[in-house]
Amino acid sequence: MIHSIPTHKQSNFPPLPTEEGPGERLKLLKHYWGYDHFRGIQEEIINSISEGKDTLGLMPTGGGKSITFQVPALAKEGLCLVITPLIALMKDQVQNLKKRGIKALAIYSGMSRQDIVVTLENCIFGNFKFLYISPERLDTDIFRTKLQRMKISLITVDESHCISQWGYDFRPAYLKIAEIRALLPGVPILALTATATPEVVKDIQVRLQFRQENVFRMSFERENLAYIVRKTENKTGELLHILRRMPGSAIIYVRNRRRTKEITELLHNEGITADFYHAGLDDATKDIRQQRWQTGESRVMVATNAFGMGIDKPDVRIVIHMDLPDSIEAYFQEAGRAGRDGQKAYAVILYAPSDKATLHKRIHDTFPEKKYIKEVYEHLQYYYQMAMGDGQGCVREFNIEDFCRKFNYFPVTVDSALKILTQAGYLEYTDEQDNASRLLFTIRRDELYKLKELGEETEKLIQVILRSYTGLFTDHAFINEDSLSTLTGLTRRQVYEALIHLARLRIVSYIPRKKTPYIIYTRARVEVRHLQIPPAVYEERKERYEKRINAILDYANNDTVCRSRLLLHYFGEKNEHNCGQCDTCIRLKNPKKLSSESEKELPEKILQLLTGHPMTPAALAEQIPADRTALAEALQRLLEEGRAIAVNGMLQIKK
Repeated sequence: MIHSIPTHKQSNFPPLPTEEGPGERLKLLKHYWGYDHFRGIQEEIINSISEGKDTLGLMPTGGGKSITFQVPALAKEGLCLVITPLIALMKDQVQNLKKRGIKALAIYSGMSRQDIVVTLENCIFGNFKFLYISPERLDTDIFRTKLQRMKISLITVDESHCISQWGYDFRPAYLKIAEIRALLPGVPILALTATATPEVVKDIQVRLQFRQENVFRMSFERENLAYIVRKTENKTGELLHILRRMPGSAIIYVRNRRRTKEITELLHNEGITADFYHAGLDDATKDIRQQRWQTGESRVMVATNAFGMGIDKPDVRIVIHMDLPDSIEAYFQEAGRAGRDGQKAYAVILYAPSDKATLHKRIHDTFPEKKYIKEVYEHLQYYYQMAMGDGQGCVREFNIEDFCRKFNYFPVTVDSALKILTQAGYLEYTDEQDNASRLLFTIRRDELYKLKELGEETEKLIQVILRSYTGLFTDHAFINEDSLSTLTGLTRRQVYEALIHLARLRIVSYIPRKKTPYIIYTRARVEVRHLQIPPAVYEERKERYEKRINAILDYANNDTVCRSRLLLHYFGEKNEHNCGQCDTCIRLKNPKKLSSESEKELPEKILQLLTGHPMTPAALAEQIPADRTALAEALQRLLEEGRAIAVNGMLQIKK
């Protein structure tokens, strides 16, 4: 029996057109999205893919990529297969499509096998228009079997730069897409990306087996976005100065999870509302914090690079990077989340001289010595007590902290070594594989029905669980809190808290979803002396990584070329005019030279202010109406002369 998945009613929406054409596509755009016209290169891409041509669309963040596949898919019979690595984007787009009365589904990690089967069956028989799926799911037998019974109209590959080994975010699972194409002869493919250098553009088309080259480029120039680099030793002081001077919603990117919490606490102490976000948080917490930020309840989101993909908040006024990303591509994508509403916005990097050494250390952390990689491989065999010649096909949970403790390693370099061994084909390392939640009723069914005063919501949840899952009284069964939320009308947080409450009452045994890394042996254990790490996996990738590191350092240290032009040139776009609003343009346009008189006056003004009490550089800048470069030079001079000192980020007169 096919289980139907609830969707919004479509009573107020017209039937899909039976004949596809430009007029019908405009009608769809108007009715479902409310727009009278396509913008940018949307229409060109839509016309190309509607004619059955393999198409690559290069559109910057916020350029309206989703319209380019959603409109033509609605105009065609059948289902659009959307391949994306971003679970947040999947959920967001499926929810938005359902709100418009469009039938859409998603398959992602954490779903039980039963939920996956039901979803795939609905794609065959349920007249759905979109199936979102992660690239890792393409390689499963169940998906490939069901796929051949679906009527696929279009394949869309989002974040398509991930298929290129020349790209900054290569993911081996993307290489499976070409195999899917072989199962769907004649179905056109639309590849989309916001960040691709010229060599990556060519590689995407080769890897996806384009029948002929066909690229549409939208200018990456963001005329409303001012790119700024602030060189400072006191990043937190500069951060507070910026947030006090600049109103509106903000994202602050930091390198690691610990810093997200530290910066958030700093902002709270300064009276600035903020939340932190990273991949280690549970989904319920992420959803709550994301919602608070999107509604404006929290002004600032302090996050690692795990935040932002698929998040559509148009009124972000400023994106601040406390730490340099390791590539121009990553920076451009993250910075591009500011000002999607077309209003003036800022992308700011806070840069200190020590950042250069920090970035260069990442090269070693990401590409440890081959000898080290081989030692990690050997110790992995001891860890699992794997005999020589054994292992192929074995799947093992992997606790990286425990492994590092036993063999005296650091987690960062072990993580990199395992990823290189994955690229070399010896194993598959999944760093945070979702395990679905599990539930078991610990009392008999007849005892359950006798319980009273559990509350209306909890009783409703129990009824839905009993209708949706089997075997709950004999063994732990996989459950999905998102599905239960949809079926009960409760929020995901309410479902989670109700299950925790039932567990405390000893009515159920509830094991919440967790993220567990796995090691999968793709071949039998080999002797270390026979382990080969080819140049394409190590030396060539390391060289490209070093080039990306040097490119972002050159960008940060540049003080002579318009920053917008630098970024556009990196992506192969020629631009002859300066933006006029980046810090470089402003400095070149208004060179402020200090007179000999002001050279003497400025240090004295600083010392006068410091006489009262210690101050941060940012607080001084608010008190002294001088050019920031001149102020920084005066401060530096006072420190060098020993007339002032810095203690814990505070400036004070040396006594």
